[in-house]
Amino acid sequence: MTYKNLWDLTYKKLKESLPDHAINTWFEPVVPIAIADGELILEVPNQFFYEWIDSHYRQTISGALKDVSSERTRYRFIVSTKGQKKELDDLNSSTKSNQSKNQQPPNINKQYTFESFIEGTNNEFAKTASQSVAEEPGKSSFNPLIIYGGVGLGKTHLLHAIGNRVFQNNPSANVVIVTSERFTLDFVNSLRKNRTIEFSQQYRNSDVLLIDDIQFFRGKEQTQEQFFHTFNVLYQSGKQIVMTADKYPGEMKGLKERLLSRFQSGLSVDVQPPNFEVRVAILLDKAEQNGLALDYDIIEFIARHIKNNVRDLEGAIIRILAKSSLMNKEIDFSLVKDVIKERVGASFTSDISIEDIVRKVSDVSRVPENEIIGKSRKMELVEARQISMYLCRDIMGISLQNIGVYFGGRDHTTVMHAVKTINNKSLKDVRIKKMVESLKQELDFRFV
Repeated sequence: MTYKNLWDLTYKKLKESLPDHAINTWFEPVVPIAIADGELILEVPNQFFYEWIDSHYRQTISGALKDVSSERTRYRFIVSTKGQKKELDDLNSSTKSNQSKNQQPPNINKQYTFESFIEGTNNEFAKTASQSVAEEPGKSSFNPLIIYGGVGLGKTHLLHAIGNRVFQNNPSANVVIVTSERFTLDFVNSLRKNRTIEFSQQYRNSDVLLIDDIQFFRGKEQTQEQFFHTFNVLYQSGKQIVMTADKYPGEMKGLKERLLSRFQSGLSVDVQPPNFEVRVAILLDKAEQNGLALDYDIIEFIARHIKNNVRDLEGAIIRILAKSSLMNKEIDFSLVKDVIKERVGASFTSDISIEDIVRKVSDVSRVPENEIIGKSRKMELVEARQISMYLCRDIMGISLQNIGVYFGGRDHTTVMHAVKTINNKSLKDVRIKKMVESLKQELDFRFV
């Protein structure tokens, strides 16, 4: 049997026991060279191929050979030298070309800077740590730096801000910024095209490596293995590594223990959802960027209902602008409420509380909240109390009895009287009518 026939039969046997992706990635590039001294000589594209196949498929290959060969044939890998010279030549040419150019990496978003990052108690530690590594990459104990938290909270913004600051301070620095998916795709393509040396150099020659969303390395053993070696080379060379993730490294599942151990050797900082004040600041900033002059009451209204992340806040501003432009409508409370209702859905009606109503009435009437729900029967206090009761009933639909309990344990008939009184005054008293309509405009979430 010739060496080609022997390998063809072995290859078919392997296809019976291994998944297609393993065959396509690891065995299609294998080339049979000869049979010598009872050994089938197989050529593989590079050293990484050799190490991976030998460590993961040694027994599988030996078993397949045994099944198809009447003799006890062994196998041995040799590493091809054909593609490596071209790859090194291409790499050297590319390096010289890049050295002649002194341009900012094209995949860094220039808009994501520390100056444009809205800081609050929810993210100030993450921002401070990011600034520290950006000013002196690789020289602090914050290596690696991992920024973790939920979607749309500013992790990617900080990652790009680090890249922008590093390049600003040192234009000759080699800043590499990619998503974990891009890293994986580059790795797979390097295997397919026999360009693993170029792939390794691309990442291992970086002064600062910025990787977004490392949680997507889960379940990708080959990529994790490659990233582990890249990480070690950079770390031992004193280069800065910064990563973002959706969880604290210790809570990640599906990543190799030795990789998690490396991640936890540096500093992990979290970003939390923005509080109300930060949400207001973000909305003011985004509105200004988009040329929108929104009333502060509208800004507060949006901030009160969109709470999860910065991306949702940005999306609300864009949606308001788009709806106003496409429908040729002025931006008012009615339009904004429509947009907010569309974005938050069923949770919209559950956001308001009796406390919100009393607080808003207190602001407008200048009657302290504790007196609105207190026992005093002064005319101005009674009016504010009755308006509050009316709004609780009209907007929230709360039972008369429950409203009475909140307002100092009053009887349900007292609440009923308050609702009727404000209804009647709204028809006759212009001042009361305007006050109630203004309050409902800000508090009415039922859109009736």
